[in-house]
This record gives sequence, structure tokens and C-alpha cells, in this order.
Amino acid sequence: MALALLFSGQGAQKVGMGKSLYDLSPAARAVFDEADRVLGWSLTKICFEGPDTDLTQTKVCQPALFVHGLALRAALQERGKLPEVKFALGLSLGEITAYTAAGVFDFATGLRVVAERGRLMQVACEQSLGGMAAVVGEERAKVAELCREFDIEAANFNAPGQIIVSGEKAKIDAAVAAAKSRGWKKVMALNVAGAYHSRLMEPARAAFAAFLQNVPFATPRFTVFTNTTGHAIGAPDDLRAALVKQVVSSVRWEDCMRSAAAAGATEFWELGVGGVLAGLARRTEKTWVVKSYSEFADLPA
Repeated sequence: MALALLFSGQGAQKVGMGKSLYDLSPAARAVFDEADRVLGWSLTKICFEGPDTDLTQTKVCQPALFVHGLALRAALQERGKLPEVKFALGLSLGEITAYTAAGVFDFATGLRVVAERGRLMQVACEQSLGGMAAVVGEERAKVAELCREFDIEAANFNAPGQIIVSGEKAKIDAAVAAAKSRGWKKVMALNVAGAYHSRLMEPARAAFAAFLQNVPFATPRFTVFTNTTGHAIGAPDDLRAALVKQVVSSVRWEDCMRSAAAAGATEFWELGVGGVLAGLARRTEKTWVVKSYSEFADLPA
């Protein structure tokens, strides 16, 4: 088996995430406890108890999903149930989780990176009036035309026929109305705090670039992929540049998955909440072997 690990992006979080891991796996508990020490506030309490309004804040949910993914990995390792990993990839913030799993940073450094990314993106959201919408059942070229017409951007290529667009809220609303009037199958505005992966995140991108200048990057121990191109990436300077660019560029998730399969991945294990990435994988290619682990009860005995 050539195993690829998949790590969640923003939106997968839910109150209670990781509680059973904390209670039943000493290795996972150590991950959560270290996260609280590194951050200087109790991420664990918000993950387990909420409220949802706190957990869904960008500056909270991004480190929460990072920690949860790596706690799952620790629990699998502790039980001797994690085979050799050949590939890792993550959706949006999950790319940082994947890099950390591959040894690009140690846990504490990766957590500081994702926490700062989340903080900066939340500030950018608060300084702009952005929105996002899902377009289901349309080709990339047709969505690109809509983006040009309404001056918005494609934020995510998640799976065939599942594309997210992002931009100023008024322009997103106009694009949604136009698409519906033209008989597009399914177009819906999303309940999000801002226009992620669009030029409205430029202040976050610039500040994140400055922050990462002082962060050491190592060569990954196994193959990782960047959302910015959908291809494998390895040189430390390229990894740094990709994380910076990713804040404002399209997330080519479908391309990342296809690249991993083409590189030889024979099994995908999602370490995250709710099976979101497993669902996208099955939508992309039904023959792929995909498993999803979210809580302690999901782990192999």
C-alpha cells in the first residue's frame, strides 16, 4: 500500500471535535495539551465545549483543525495502526498540517504558522466585505467566464462539478443571481466570514509572507502537494512561497488528489472531521480506496 494522508480545511470543524481522542488516547491528549501550551490559551476547551460561534472564528478553527488532524495521526501511531506514509496533502489550512506531518516543521512551529495565518485572515475578513458561493454541476471554463464577467475569483476546485467562487459580497450576490437566472443547476451563497482565496486576502498574504521569513522550512520526508498548482513540491523555499501564494490563490484540490494518485497513492486516509475530503475523493474518482478517521471510535482496533 502507498498511503496518502488527507488533512481538513476550514468549515469541517464542529464542537466536540477530538474529545474522544483526548479521553482515550494518551498520545492524542499530549498533542492537545502541547497546543494549549504553545498558544497560551485553551484551544482544547473551545474544541470540546464551544460555543460554536467561537470555534468557527477563522483564528480558532484553523489551529483547531490542524491540532485535530495531528492528534488523529498520533493516536494511529500509538496503536501501531499507521502504515508507512508516502504522501500527504491538505485542503487550504490543511496544507500546513500536511507539511508538518512530513517534517517540514515541528509541531509547535507548524501550530504557530497556522495560528498566525488564521489570525491574519480573520483581520482581512474584518477589513473587507467579502463573500463566497458554491457552483455545482458546471465546467471550469463556464465558471471562469462568470468570474470574469462579475470580477470575482475561483477560490476552490474541490471535485468535478464542485467549484467555489470568492470576492466582494455584492459581486458574489450579483453572480449568484445571474447564474440562477441562466438556469445553472445549483448556485448558492455560503455562510462565511469573508472572501477566502481571493485578492481580498492580500493584506493577510503580505503579512504572512513577512512572518514566514523567520520560519525555518525543512525538506519534507515524503511527498507533499501544493494547492496553488495541484502538483508535488519539495524545496524549502518553494514550500514557503507556496504557503504565501495560497492565501490569495485558487485551491486546486481536485488536481492535488489526481496528482497523488498519478504519483502512486493507492489508499487515501482522511484525518479530519466529518468525512468532507473522503466525499470529495469519491466524487472525483469512485475507484479510489478512501477511509475517514475523525474520532477514537473510528480508529482500527
